[in-house]
Formats: sequence, C-alpha cells, structure tokens
Amino acid sequence: MRKVNRGGGWPAVFYTWQKAREVGGLWKLWKAMRSKNACKTCALGMGGQSGGMVNEAGHFPEVCKKSLQAMAADMQGAIKPDFYSTYTRAQLQAFSPRELESCGRITTPVMLRQGEQYYQPISWEEAYRRITGKLRSVTPDETFWYFSGRSSNEAGFLLQLFARIYGTNNVNNCSYYCHQASGVGLTGSLGTGTATISLEDLDQSDLVFVIGGNPASNHPRLMRTLMHVRRRGGEVIVINPILETGLVNFAVPGDVRSLFFGSSIASVYVQPHIGGDLALLYGLAKRIEAMGAADEPFLANQCEGWIELRTFLRNLSWDEIKHKSGVSQAEIDPIADRYAKARRVVFGWTMGITHHTHGVHNVQAIVNLAMLRGMAGKPGAGLMPIRGHSNVQGIGTMGVTPKLKEIVFDRLQQHFAVRLPTTPGLDTMGCIEAAHAGKVKLAVCLGGNLYGSNPDATFAAKALGELDLIVYLNTTLNTGHAHGLAKETIILPVLARDEEPQPTTQESMFNFVRLSDGGPARHDGPLSEVRIIAELAHRVLGASGPIDWLSMNNTGQIRQAIARIVPGMEQIAEIDQTRKEFHIGGRVLHEPRFSTPSGKARLFIHELPELAGDEGTLRLMTIRSEGQFNTVVYENYDLYRGVDRRDVILLHPDDIRRLHLTAGGRATIRSNAGAMQGVLVSPFDKIKPGNAAMYYPEANLLVPRSVDPGSKTPSFKCVVIQVEAAASAAQQPLAGISSDGDERAKSRANMRSC
Repeated sequence: MRKVNRGGGWPAVFYTWQKAREVGGLWKLWKAMRSKNACKTCALGMGGQSGGMVNEAGHFPEVCKKSLQAMAADMQGAIKPDFYSTYTRAQLQAFSPRELESCGRITTPVMLRQGEQYYQPISWEEAYRRITGKLRSVTPDETFWYFSGRSSNEAGFLLQLFARIYGTNNVNNCSYYCHQASGVGLTGSLGTGTATISLEDLDQSDLVFVIGGNPASNHPRLMRTLMHVRRRGGEVIVINPILETGLVNFAVPGDVRSLFFGSSIASVYVQPHIGGDLALLYGLAKRIEAMGAADEPFLANQCEGWIELRTFLRNLSWDEIKHKSGVSQAEIDPIADRYAKARRVVFGWTMGITHHTHGVHNVQAIVNLAMLRGMAGKPGAGLMPIRGHSNVQGIGTMGVTPKLKEIVFDRLQQHFAVRLPTTPGLDTMGCIEAAHAGKVKLAVCLGGNLYGSNPDATFAAKALGELDLIVYLNTTLNTGHAHGLAKETIILPVLARDEEPQPTTQESMFNFVRLSDGGPARHDGPLSEVRIIAELAHRVLGASGPIDWLSMNNTGQIRQAIARIVPGMEQIAEIDQTRKEFHIGGRVLHEPRFSTPSGKARLFIHELPELAGDEGTLRLMTIRSEGQFNTVVYENYDLYRGVDRRDVILLHPDDIRRLHLTAGGRATIRSNAGAMQGVLVSPFDKIKPGNAAMYYPEANLLVPRSVDPGSKTPSFKCVVIQVEAAASAAQQPLAGISSDGDERAKSRANMRSC
C-alpha cells in the first residue's frame, strides 16, 4: 500500500467520515463523541463533565482515530440470532481479530461446553445459576479474577471486594502484562507508582523524552502536546528501534496549520537495539555526569545512592555501552547536550521499556536520569508512564492487585466489618500457570481479552482449557472467545461506558478522576457490570452477611465506600452531585518530597544485560498497528508503516540479504515458545538491522513466558527468533490472519453474514 510521509492529517479526517458512514451519519457519531463520558481508549484523559472531545486541561477539540474506532465498535448492530448456530468453534477460531470484533455487539448470554461445536444462547437466569453453582462448588483459591482497563472504578472496586470476601487474593489486572514494571520501578525509586505530573506540566516543559513508544499510533492525542513543545522552541527526543513516521512528522487534524503543513516532532531520533535501552540510559547518565551537568545539591539533599551511582557511571566503559545498546557515544552526546540545557524535562515511556525481563530496571534507570538534573518534584518536569487504556490505572487504584496496600486492607476490614484473606494471591501469569497445572478451576474476566494478551498463546489456550468454567464480561467478540475456552465458557454481554444507567468514574494516567454520565442502551439484553457483579455476589454470599450486595448495585453507594477506603479518593463521594473532577491527592509531585521511608528518591545501580541472540538470530518486538487498540484490531492495514496485512515480519533489507530470504516470500519463524509458518517477509528499512517486528497479538505464539522478576511482566519486546525461508508446503497465509485484498473481501462477506 502507499506509504504516507506523516501521521494524522487528511487520512485521519477522511477516516472520520468513513466511520460516520458506518454508524449512520456524522451527526450520530458527533453526538456520541460529545457525550459526557470519559474516552474509551487511551488514558490521556478526554470527555467527562466538560463533554466529549475535551481533554482534562479543557482543550477542544480533542479526538483521535482510536476513540472513533472504539465508539464505532460500540455503535455496531447486534450479533444476529442465527450467528451462533451458523459458525462452529473451528470456524470462529479461523476468524481474525478484526473479523471477530466486527461481528457486532453481544446482546445475550451464550455458553459453549467442551465437545460441543456451537455457542448456544442462554437466559440470564441460567447464566447466573451456572456461575454461582460453580463458585459454591470450588474453594476460593481455585478461582482467579482478571480485570481489564475498560471497566469503571465502581465495577473494579466491587468485583475485587466480592473476590476477597469470597475468600481469595487471586485478583489481578491487565497491567501485569503492560505497565506493572512502571508501577514497581517508580514505587521503588519514588514511593509512588504513577505519573508524577499533570497534563498542564507538559505545557510548561521544554524537553520531552519519548522512550520505547509510538504515541502517533497508540496515543494520538499526545501528539498535539508534542507539537506545542516544538512550536515554543522546545525539544522532543525519541528513543525507539523503529523510525516511526508519526514521530518524525505529524499533522494534527484539529490544528489548521499542522493539518496543511505538518509538524516536526522529533528533534533527535535514536535507534537502539531491542533490549538496548538500559545501556543507552546509563550512557546518557554517564555523559551528564562527565559534563558536570548533574545537579549536585539536589542529588545530595533529595536522593539516596548518588555516590555509588556516580562511581558506577565513571567506571562504565563506552565500549560496553555501545556493545549493549547499539548506540555510539557520538549519537548519545547530542542528546545529553540537549538534556543539559533544558530547564523542565518530562520523561515518557511505554511498553518498549516495560516489556523486558529487566523492565523494572529500565524504569529505574529513567528515574536515575531524571534525578541527575532534579527533574522530578517541580512544575513542568517529571515522570510519565504513558498508559494504554483509559481506566487501567483506576483499576489498580481500586485495589485490583493480589496484595492490597496495608492502609486499604485495614480500611476495607473496618468499613465493612469483614475479615479478608491474607494468603498470597497470584499475579496474572501465576494464575495462568496455576490453571495449566489444574490448581485453578474457575476464572472471571471483567472485560479485556485474557487469552489474546498472554505470551505463549499455545500454552495460554491449554491453560484456560483446563478450567472447569471461564466467565467473560464483554461488549464484542474477541479471540479469547474462540481460543480461550474452558470446559464450559460463558460470555455475558455488558453495556458500554456511555450506556451505563448510572454515573461511573474513571482515572486518567495523570491521576485525574473523571465522571461519566452513561446514557441510553443501544440494545436490549446487555447489563451494567455493577449490576451483574452485585447479583452474583448476592447469590453466592447471601443476604445475611455484613454487606447488602443488592444495594451495591448503586454506583453512588460504591463511591461512598471508595472515598472512605482509598487514600486520595475522598472527593469521589460527592462527585455525582458536585460534578467536580479532581486529581488524586499526593501523586502529582511539584515539590521534591517523595513517599519513600526516608523521604528521598532512591537511585539504583543495575548491571547492563547482554544483547539477546547471536549472529544467526534476530531480536523480535511485537507491535501494534495504527489500526488497532491493545488486542482489538479495527483495520488490517498499518497506514503509517505502509503495510496492508498482518501476517508479516518486518525486516531490514540488510537482514533479508544476510539470512538469504526473499522480499515478499514466505518464511518460518521459530522461538523457544513456538513456530509460525507462512509469514510474509516484508522489507522495512525503518527498523534497526538485527531486529525484527511482528504484530501483536498474532505473534504471541512466539513470545515465551519469561517475565521480569520484579513485576512479572512478560518480555513481549525482546524475543530471540530464527527466520528461515519457508518450504513450499508452508507457503499459505496464516490461518485467522487477514492478508491481501481477497482475504479482506472474504472478511467483509463474513461480516455481512454476521
């Protein structure tokens, strides 16, 4: 397909018209987007009481393709009644992620049992009866409870409360597979696991680092902010193994000048090897110290470990840095020069930093670099993990983690007059491995796609297949409903955020709590998550206990409990009356006071890991396309990378020649976790030689279950692979992955029949 030379721009405008046609017209889409509900996609913060398309700083219009895609998906028609009797389990497994998403809204509970070929619709009463019966028949620690970031604070709080009073701490969320390394790393360094800045701080910064991420595709609203940094004379430094088109130049559709002429984004763009970020970060720190640019008074008065870190940096050789990062001192020095001159610096990163077996170390190295010049604890500067889902941070704030913070644990027990379990809970990977070992019998998944988000997809499918029952609460179909099947699988249809009958709240990545008004349901059948959870808890735990679960169907009552239990959330008690959205107290750091035992930031020293692989292998990173959001694929093409299919491996032309492959030919990809055959070799000169990229979640077959020991986050971004030209018998496209135009035409035919 034709490559574009900038992100955003007129293609984004035309895409808006396309989505408007799909949902019944521009006015209909406009009304949906302008409703007073928090955005359904990334966590930058849009919507709420200022109305949709307004960010938390009050700017209008704020909109991006991701939010349009999510809204259009929720505005789909219902899955037709004969769908479930038409498509077998095997046929659903042949559907691509996009095809499943495009089947329509789920509007009735459905069930699939082992040995049967078709999902069958069931009543809500039968669904409740089967789920509660199984919950009564197993022990609490034979269950696990998984949460995605699509849900509200109220639903997250209520379900984790249900799980704990039921008797288990096997409570976890999708953050374990994305930003958990950020939370662990930041907490160890600063005593807080979230961003230390507000959105307004970015408007004061004169330098922003974007490390290991591609916000042009995954967080497009951030691009307006980066555009303004450059316009006021600031700098943007991008660190990424792939030269991403949108991070070089981006045309912000809501800005006339930018729309017509584009906006330069990256001042400097450096490409380390995959897994080389830690060495690069230490190289920058070494150069800053050698230049005499370190803020010695700040380091002496506000930090622990400076003397040890300084000694480590001085002894670190440039040869080791270059060898382990793929970046020379000549490339590092200009970045250090810009950093040394800047007065207010924000460090942002995404999963290119966290998706490694040393993800926590990566995050702590970023904190070290910020502390060297006192770039935390003052306005306009700080740390910014760029979260990928609109309420994933809020779900964590609500206590969705195996081990509760001590203050939350104590307050929960006191407020509800209950005794909570103290057994160690399992993280997300721990739950999957326990299921595989037959130690867990039942799983409840509040949104998301647990199967699709797991590494080692073959193992994940087998593990979920060992469960007696898995319960999914979703709005649309995903690959988990086709592959992540237990002996009995039940899907419960839920309302979208802007269909909730009562107000709910969400938290942005800037610790800002937004109020969503909800709205009219688009279909008969789906229920609110809070209503479903309250009903299940009532049936399982009964009406005679300390909690009247049916009364907890009231989101206002849940917020009263949250205000009394979760530190910093006091204002949520009256948010539906005051309509006043707020920052959670104690998280935004405009003074150098850190929540560590000493009150000082901790500086860490880490040995630099060797680059993975050898001469005969490549380092693979799994990536998302411009047309997808997390595991949800809205479009098969990737406009910014000029790729029109997903069954591909992106390789530098030098590596294609070195490995004796043929551009446009098929290849077999092998890793320690598995193999994929029939993968198209796509020349891609924007990636650093020695590295490769494939699309997530399809490439999860290749990702091993190796996790960072500190955060339990898998290493999706650094998989050692071997690539071989495919034998003639393996030349067919991968099943379930749309490829060329004929395949897309077949997909559209399938969707019409859905």
